[in-house]
Order: sequence, then C-alpha cells, then structure tokens
Amino acid sequence: MTRHGRRDAEFTAYLQARQPSLLRTAYLLTGDRHQAEDILQTSLAKLYLAWDKVNDRASVDAYVRRIMVNENNSLWRRAWKRKEHATEVLPESPHLDAYDEGRSAALWDVVTSLPPKARAVVVLRYYEQLSEAETADVLGISVGTVKSQCSRAIAALRERVPADLHPGRPEEDR
Repeated sequence: MTRHGRRDAEFTAYLQARQPSLLRTAYLLTGDRHQAEDILQTSLAKLYLAWDKVNDRASVDAYVRRIMVNENNSLWRRAWKRKEHATEVLPESPHLDAYDEGRSAALWDVVTSLPPKARAVVVLRYYEQLSEAETADVLGISVGTVKSQCSRAIAALRERVPADLHPGRPEEDR
C-alpha cells in the first residue's frame, strides 16, 4: 500500500470511529445542526490536509476540537452570521435512557444563552470532560483563564436557570 493509501485508510478509520462524537461537540459549540455540520466538515478538511503533520495520534481529537473552536469563533466574527434565523425543523435530540420531563432541553436553552467563548469552555470542560489543562490547550488560553471563564459561566447559568430546574430544589416541588 502506498503512503497516500495508508494515510487515507488511517483517516477513514478515524472518521468512522469519531465523526458522531465530533458532530455532537460541534453542535454543542454552535447550537445549530447545520452550522455544526459546516464547522465539522471544514475542520475535518483541515485535519486531512495536516494528517501527516500530526505526530501524536492520541492527540488528534484535541487537534480537531481546537480547529472546531477556532472555526466557530471565526463564524461569530463575521457580521452576516450574527443574525438569528428561525426554523420550523428542530435538530435531532440526543437519546435519553430515562424521561426527564424536558429538563435537558430547558437546561440546554440556558447554556446556549452563554457567549460563544464561555459556551466553548463549558462544552469542553463539562460535556467533553476535559481537564482544565486540556481545555486551556484546546482553546489556546491559560489554565487560569479556563478557571475564571468556567466560574463566570457557571455563575451566569445559576442566575439564568429556571426555578423548576434548580438542583437545590426538593424533588417533590418540581
């Protein structure tokens, strides 16, 4: 098998294994299924071009996440992308093992109200379960900045969360 053939086979195997998870991460970063698909496609194209340069195959996910965050930030910098667009079709919802009476969707609405950079920190830190150091590395910021942005984001979420979703509230009052 040629060098290009091996590269294509490795890249294809990586895509088959990681694409659904990366799409979920992109969706959590953008809050929009179509933007998530666009960001993921662009990120994977950039990854393919740099595939031979990624020496540590264990860090490919971190590399792609960094590309996705950068692409998402670039979208927010463009003025024409700042307009919100209503849609009749809702994105697919994740599979839940137990019925949660809509609490996950309501909580996600609160998370999407965060600014893009704060949302990126929350998604990487709590959804992707990256450490503070890994989150800082993906975002290209210091660990202290991750800590302060997490703290501010969590404080903002606590203020914005509806009373019926507040975790300190007794179960029978919900």
